[in-house]
Amino acid sequence: MTDVAQPALTIDALGKKCPIPIIMLAEQINAVPLNAVVAVLADDPAAYNDVPAWCRLKSHRHVGSYELPGGGWAIHVRRNY
Repeated sequence: MTDVAQPALTIDALGKKCPIPIIMLAEQINAVPLNAVVAVLADDPAAYNDVPAWCRLKSHRHVGSYELPGGGWAIHVRRNY
């Protein structure tokens, strides 16, 4: 079992198609302290791959993607700068 950090911010992008979850994350990631975790809730299958790809592009850390009981994922991102 991996240690799941408690998110400092949760962005509800459920029902929104990419790139909206990425845009919401990009707009809000600076609202949390350094090394804090942002959870992006998304059910668009593209977000499952696109959010980790955005993390690599922007040098933030994709902590993990966790299935939500009602469908979709909580995609955790750690702010690096």
